[in-house]
Amino acid sequence: MQNLDRIIRLRTVLARTGLSRSTLYRKIADGTFPRQLSISTHGAGWRESAVNRWIADPAGYREDQTA
Repeated sequence: MQNLDRIIRLRTVLARTGLSRSTLYRKIADGTFPRQLSISTHGAGWRESAVNRWIADPAGYREDQTA
């Protein structure tokens, strides 16, 4: 299995997390959910590994974590 980090789009993130769109963006602003990456002029996505880390520990996730 290759260790590639896929970029997933908003619809997939919402389906995997169970969050609403407004809650997701509020959590991003609070630093309690991974920030999206710009992938084109009008497109953005999230690293699948970052979303999986949040799913594993939603209460303990902090965007500014360095470990």
